[in-house]
Amino acid sequence: MSVETAGKIRLVASPQTLSQADRRIVAAAAHCPERVLGLFEAEAAGDSRPRDAIARTRAFADGELGVAEEIRRRFVGQAAARDVRSDAAPAAARASGQAAAVPHMGAHALGAAAYAAKAAGLAAPDRPEAIRDEISWQLRYISAAARTALRQLPPVGDNSSGPLGPGLLASDLLGTIFRDLQASLTDRDHPVLPG
Repeated sequence: MSVETAGKIRLVASPQTLSQADRRIVAAAAHCPERVLGLFEAEAAGDSRPRDAIARTRAFADGELGVAEEIRRRFVGQAAARDVRSDAAPAAARASGQAAAVPHMGAHALGAAAYAAKAAGLAAPDRPEAIRDEISWQLRYISAAARTALRQLPPVGDNSSGPLGPGLLASDLLGTIFRDLQASLTDRDHPVLPG
């Protein structure tokens, strides 16, 4: 977002952006889409875009890739979702695409986790608890630093300057998953596991 003041344009950060240091911390959310990647690869074994997006996200988290480079490439993993037909495979591809967008905006880490939970639920339609189980797994394995960083984000649907705005990610099933994830980040019943 930009604001013009006295003829000069200055950038105003969205509360969904997070600092670069925090974006590197929450980029570790790549473990969420990696967990459901097999759902995509079962249908599109030769398509490496989601796996490559996860690898780039990990490299960004490790400080090996820069922000600008990754912002330019953030849509590559998402594009793979258009090329598969099952219910769960597109959600798994979108999870990797959301993870790859973390260098651009930290809120995408929640998108990665939400799409991974959605993919798990779509892969097990006979298990209504599948989404809840996936969210519980994610919350057990999130680092304390990532949990702290993600708590800085505005609630889904409250801020229009990013993926947590009132649009697609805030609606329907994903909105419910987002709300559950955000509420659970402060829940003492979901402790961070060591290691």
